[in-house]
Amino acid sequence: MIIAVDGPAAAGKGTLTRALAEHYGLPRLDTGILYRAVAAALLADGADPSDAQAAEAAASTLDLSRFADAELRTSGVGEAASVVAAQPRMREALLLFQRAFAARPPGAVLDGRDIGTVVCPDADVKLFVTASAAARARRRWLELRQAGQDVDLAAVEADIERRDARDASRDAAPMRPADDAHLLDTTEMDIEAAFRAAVAIIDAARG
Repeated sequence: MIIAVDGPAAAGKGTLTRALAEHYGLPRLDTGILYRAVAAALLADGADPSDAQAAEAAASTLDLSRFADAELRTSGVGEAASVVAAQPRMREALLLFQRAFAARPPGAVLDGRDIGTVVCPDADVKLFVTASAAARARRRWLELRQAGQDVDLAAVEADIERRDARDASRDAAPMRPADDAHLLDTTEMDIEAAFRAAVAIIDAARG
């Protein structure tokens, strides 16, 4: 079984997919980490995230062990990852890895921006998880504060809105719900409520 979970930044995809993977006994792939790792590699090497050739080279030699998870979760890397993710050739370099991961039995839970539309268009169940920009900004702000980063809430919301616009308007695999995706708005939900709603959708779709 392949479960595709898409949606914008800080909508709750990561926490939700971890819970779903555990519930259904499936491996999980946070595809956003792949793009963040490419972005972090470029920044660490002093390269410009908008340099398509450098991004493709970084993707083809990607080493996730090079970075700590906390380093990949910084707002600067997130902004750079959004720039990197708009580059078609770099996306192609990571696409085969993602599809191979999903194809291994017994399946997988994948989250990202284009899982249901590009990476796994034949996924058994597709969810598009979203929330208001204000709610997502507050979640990300709290996450960054807990990680020890002194950030301004308004700046985080502005960053999220920029990333939303870039992700939705890029030529390569723009962020959008698949035609057969189930919309899950988590604006007023805590993680337990979102998890219950997602399980109900998945179980119903499985028959």
